[in-house]
Amino acid sequence: MEYVALGKTGLMVSRTAFGALPIQRIESREEAASLVLSAWEAGINFFDTARSYSDSEAKLSLAFSEIRSDVLIATKSAARTGVELQKDLETSLLELQTDYIDLYQLHNPSFLPVPDGADGIYNALLAAKRSGLIRSFGITNHSIAIAREAVASALYDCLQYPFSLLSDEQDIQLMNDCVASGMGFIAMKALAGGLLTHIPAAFSWIRQFEEVVPVWGIQRKVELDELLSLEANPPVFDKDMQDVVESERAQLSGSFCRGCGYCLPCPVGIPINNANRMKQLLRRSPVSQWLTDEWQELMSRIEDCTHCGACAQRCPYGLKPYETLPDHLRDYKTFL
Repeated sequence: MEYVALGKTGLMVSRTAFGALPIQRIESREEAASLVLSAWEAGINFFDTARSYSDSEAKLSLAFSEIRSDVLIATKSAARTGVELQKDLETSLLELQTDYIDLYQLHNPSFLPVPDGADGIYNALLAAKRSGLIRSFGITNHSIAIAREAVASALYDCLQYPFSLLSDEQDIQLMNDCVASGMGFIAMKALAGGLLTHIPAAFSWIRQFEEVVPVWGIQRKVELDELLSLEANPPVFDKDMQDVVESERAQLSGSFCRGCGYCLPCPVGIPINNANRMKQLLRRSPVSQWLTDEWQELMSRIEDCTHCGACAQRCPYGLKPYETLPDHLRDYKTFL
């Protein structure tokens, strides 16, 4: 396992990081903890979760009960005031059964919190760091404008931003600016929300950037084993890999839904984050999981869309799901 300094945080993290969002879908806490421990035993020491990932923090705490000092925990708060952030932090510490958090991140805020801001968020972060409850703090975002502002501000230790083989030149420049400023750079959505299925290509593309730490969402042992195999024998980013990248980019060119879920909730219950990329999911993942009775009912809700536009207002990528959902429904029906 290779390790890299995460910017100015003072943390030496495994270049393969464990994204703990998917473990909330593992029903058994013991099974989830076993998966996490398998990752740690293989050398992964950096685990990323969030207050909003239901019971993910509690499952991590079960795994880390006897090895807390050997792991680095990152979690997030979607608080919009300093008071809310303090409450979130207290809850995360309780759920994680720890006295401190290694990296505490603001979870996709719609603005950049600054010192002495009316929201009180940044001052709450400083207070938590002074009291030893957090070792460092950063920000996650899907908006390149806010991400750029965060880098230019020099107020944060770390930035977590979508970064994959689909990233364009402005994303790469953002990453370079981040690294040059001394900030850690964590790559979220390394598989574009599950749409990238050639894992070696996705892995080798990111591996070109030595200081980038990708967070890989892991739910199954087979997924962990594949990543560990790639970590042990990193594939070379050669012409064959470049050809794969170009093919993926051609198939997923233009605007597409990353499945981040910030469009939710929908007033009529449409699962927009998956429904609005159903055409790609049907062709890039096992189709049977999307053709169940449950998913047929969920997709049928698209016919109840009121075009209220709330999803478009929340989308960090400027998409208008209410305009494209009917197309995904028509395509979905061809598979039934």
